[in-house]
Amino acid sequence: MGLIQVYTGDGKGKTTAAVGLACRARAHNLKVCYIYFHKDPDVWGYGEVKNLQRLGVDVFGFSKEHPFCKDVGTKEVRRECLKGLEFIKKDVYRQDKYDILILDEINISLRDGFLKEEEIVEILDSKPEKLELILTGRGAGDEVIKRADLVSEIKKIKHPFDENIEGREGIEY
Repeated sequence: MGLIQVYTGDGKGKTTAAVGLACRARAHNLKVCYIYFHKDPDVWGYGEVKNLQRLGVDVFGFSKEHPFCKDVGTKEVRRECLKGLEFIKKDVYRQDKYDILILDEINISLRDGFLKEEEIVEILDSKPEKLELILTGRGAGDEVIKRADLVSEIKKIKHPFDENIEGREGIEY
């Protein structure tokens, strides 16, 4: 039976926890799909994407931009997020070929209004029974948390960003 896990909160390490789980799963020959939202590996190089691909994880990205990082319209971002949900329902769920599905930063899509909670809840409620589903990102909604079997809140105590220290290649991305 696959469970629903949520890694949320304002601290660093949500994606790292999900990627660690993916690495462990691949070591046991589980099939993993990693879908990211609001990240652009072509610009930032996100090392986790490269390594997951090397391990045989299927990686897909939707809504690579976010108004916080780039001048992009919210309607365009919502449209791209919805494409991601359709891909999950029509391609990932129907194929039933994965043991684990990671939706990296999907909670950001909810928090910032690009996706509605009922749209994410539909994804949770319709997941294949054996699929382990992991959602990351700040701002997990109440209904998402209610449906989850495991919720970890990663709490920030102190972060270099607060001291104007930019993200470092190989450490933060």
